[in-house]
Amino acid sequence: MTNRRPTVADIRALKGKRQMTMLYVETLDEARAAAAAGIDMLSIIDPLWTPEMREAAGNCFVQVGLLYGVLATYEDYLRAAHRAMRIGGDCVYCSASLSTVRGLASEGIPVVGHVGLVPSQATWTGGFKAVGKTAESAMGVWAKVQALEEAGAFGAELEVVPDRIASEISKRTSLIMLSMGAGTGGDAQYLFSEDVLGCTKGHKPRHAKTYRNFAAEFARLQDERTAAYAEFKADVDSGAYPAPEHLVSIDDVEFESFLTRLPG
Repeated sequence: MTNRRPTVADIRALKGKRQMTMLYVETLDEARAAAAAGIDMLSIIDPLWTPEMREAAGNCFVQVGLLYGVLATYEDYLRAAHRAMRIGGDCVYCSASLSTVRGLASEGIPVVGHVGLVPSQATWTGGFKAVGKTAESAMGVWAKVQALEEAGAFGAELEVVPDRIASEISKRTSLIMLSMGAGTGGDAQYLFSEDVLGCTKGHKPRHAKTYRNFAAEFARLQDERTAAYAEFKADVDSGAYPAPEHLVSIDDVEFESFLTRLPG
């Protein structure tokens, strides 16, 4: 994988070899930083997926998120998936029906599904809480993994599932398991950039780890922004701005000539 971004085959070859890293990013700066840091995989939602984002992501393998609830029909997903791949996506995320996953896979599009806590379908598993804490619930997760594998998926996000359950499932499937709060049993550790950078507002998931306090820095910058705007207003009110150095001069002779040409 030297000097090129990994392919699906490369990612599959790493299963069971080492833990990969994955970040959900939303900005060009985040994508560039992730690429510079050597992050293996990025997740970027479709509306933010542009040629500029592809360039910023460098050699990162990029999963493009197809938005459940915004896209509706299979044709919607198919068009969006082809667009994502044309821009340079390496796979697509799809939490739609198995028939949609199967259809996309049949077109040769690498598809990542979602099991465990699936936010868009959390009402079926009791809300935003861990899934798979009983044998019956864990077997339900396993059944969905098997169904995705049968449908031709490439991988699955495995969200908020007990680590031992995740480990046993991952050992028994060819899918690349992207662990979000499911321990090291999966194949990649997946976090949101906003959690890593300390930007999260409101509830922070148990599995999230914060490495920097960007929220405090953003608050400081907002205070500085407000102060700068207030100083600008004060300068205008007092006449301190604009000062001579901010003005364009004109020769006195030319100015007098201009005045003589004005009416009145």
